[in-house]
Amino acid sequence: MNSSRNRSSIIYLLLFIAIVSLVIYNFNQTANTQDVLSINQVASDVQKGKVQRLVEDDRRLRVIYSDGTERSSHMENDATLVDQLKALGVTTEQLAPDKVRIEIKPPSAWLGIATALGYILPFVILAGVFWFVFRQAQGSNNAALSFGKSRARMFTGDQPTVTFQDVAGEDEAKEELREVVEFLREPEKFISLGARIPKGVLLVGPPGTGKTLLAKAVSGEAGVPFFSISGSEFVEMFVGVGASRVRDLFDQAKRHSPCIVFVDEIDAVGRQRGAGLGGSHDEREQTLNQMLVEMDGFDTDTNVIIMAATNRPDILDPALLRPGRFDRRVVLDRPDMRGREAILKVHVKGKPLSPEVDLGVIARSTPGFVGADLENLVNEAAILAARRNKKLIGQHELEEAIERVIAGPERKSRLISEEEKRIVAYHEAGHAVVMNALPETDPVHKVSIIARGMAGGYTLAVPEEDRTLMGRRKLFSDMVGLLGGRAAEELVFDDITSGAANDLERVTRMARTMVTRLGMSEQLGPMVYGQKEELIFLGREISEQRDYSEAVAEQIDGEVRRLVGEAHSNARQILIEYRDRLDAVARRLLEVETITRDEFESIFPPPRPKNGGTPELLSAAV
Repeated sequence: MNSSRNRSSIIYLLLFIAIVSLVIYNFNQTANTQDVLSINQVASDVQKGKVQRLVEDDRRLRVIYSDGTERSSHMENDATLVDQLKALGVTTEQLAPDKVRIEIKPPSAWLGIATALGYILPFVILAGVFWFVFRQAQGSNNAALSFGKSRARMFTGDQPTVTFQDVAGEDEAKEELREVVEFLREPEKFISLGARIPKGVLLVGPPGTGKTLLAKAVSGEAGVPFFSISGSEFVEMFVGVGASRVRDLFDQAKRHSPCIVFVDEIDAVGRQRGAGLGGSHDEREQTLNQMLVEMDGFDTDTNVIIMAATNRPDILDPALLRPGRFDRRVVLDRPDMRGREAILKVHVKGKPLSPEVDLGVIARSTPGFVGADLENLVNEAAILAARRNKKLIGQHELEEAIERVIAGPERKSRLISEEEKRIVAYHEAGHAVVMNALPETDPVHKVSIIARGMAGGYTLAVPEEDRTLMGRRKLFSDMVGLLGGRAAEELVFDDITSGAANDLERVTRMARTMVTRLGMSEQLGPMVYGQKEELIFLGREISEQRDYSEAVAEQIDGEVRRLVGEAHSNARQILIEYRDRLDAVARRLLEVETITRDEFESIFPPPRPKNGGTPELLSAAV
């Protein structure tokens, strides 16, 4: 590496010296020609007796005058100096030795060489520059002439950096991929039973669930060459480059088979054909066509496994997902409580933890978090501990990091009036009291009137256990809890503020989902109303096609309004019943600004035991 770098530096230095020498030589030649006499002027000066001496030096004439000045001239090649002067009218008497002394020097061989170099050197330098640029362009570090080469990184697997031990919370996915690793290590075990090697494995899951990490673990476990490339690295501005890179990638993979090729974010090139803005001849579609051929074309006798990751399997081309191309689809879902605890144990390795830390409590307090969120949580806790000059990461830092990840950092410097602070306190106390009074809602974990992010205050309700099914009573109770803040403002201040804007938006969306998507309306029945339309190229919902009449639309609006109205009425009734507890919680918030679950339940014990759980943190904020 250093020798090639030194060689390049020497070449650059030589080229610089040659160019500078050529410039200086040309400058001197130009300077010399600026004061050149014509042979006619020399003859005229000789006739006038002004010239003292003439020196002929290789067809270059030096003219020395009587006053000591010296000028130069060029001679013609077909005659001697005396003959040229006589031809211009100079007499023999005027060229007599006592009047003009003439000296003739023999031609110098070095001068001839220098003159020849003056003509040849520019061409040599130009050829050298072309040769150097061409050699550099052919190198592996310069893509000037290698647009069609694949940019995949190859890992040999000799020194794995990530293994299955570094992946937690996805036991089923690891089991699926262990079979792929075993097939690469012991293919005879499967071939003897007539099983064929899987062509492709598609890793599907929400962002942050560890798809790329799991692919790296397969690379470390398999012990075979592993090619890694992103889907966006195939397509360039030049037509045909993507398909060429696909061909080159699979050529490299076949030469190193058995091996694994991992394409991260395959939806960048694998979207459905015919949906692009460029029509059916889109460059991206040419790349996809080449990938389809390489994965399951005529040449199928290769031990190359394709792994790909995406969080949008719904927009991939059906030809890419069929058996024979991607035979297996490994789903990486959001981890449950045990999975989150296992992930936390992986991320706290090498970090000094306080003995009081209970990762089980942190896992229970983070429903809906994926691996990336948990990694960020541990990192934020470490930063908080360092900021407080602590040597160990404590439970308090981990719990505060949860709130930082969800709502953002505290904004204690935010100045608000005492009246506004009182409104926020009653708003959050209203959320907490209503949630605590309903058995279906999640237990209140923390109530605070300290601003975080865009929220002026927040109420955190944490489920006791994970749930995948949501009942109608549970959804309706959550709506009642969200409207507790607005109901408290009406009850205490006989006025309403803009603080419930986010609560109203969430309640309305939940009510409409219950009516149109979940079939939870007795009036409209168990039906789905409206069909969502997506533009595949954009990968997002652009509209909802109405497949119902205006009369049904009116019924939907009425049912949504009824659900929201009932939820608001229930919240108000609960606060009227527990008005003393509402005042007590609000007073305590004004005193200490933040109340934990134990302190809150000492003020207002749950009237009925909780029996609900939700996979998401419920955060109500002003």
